[in-house]
Amino acid sequence: MGISPDSVNRQRRFDEKHTLGFPLLSDPGGRVARLFGVKRFGLIPPVRSTFVIGQDRRVIRAIRSETDIAVHTDEALAALRELAT
Repeated sequence: MGISPDSVNRQRRFDEKHTLGFPLLSDPGGRVARLFGVKRFGLIPPVRSTFVIGQDRRVIRAIRSETDIAVHTDEALAALRELAT
């Protein structure tokens, strides 16, 4: 799933444009961002982060990079592969 501070309508339009195939959730007040430690002060967007969460609801891997977007996919897939073995 994806979570951002964008409105539900903006999330819907983004999904219609990109056909992501997973749910997008709106976090307009930044509550979830604060819980995951990615909320910044003021109007600055949250830190771009990816979290791999296990079935037991524990965070298995946290990936944070705002300059290398590919690292999010690479690291998340590596974590999922490790879980499968």
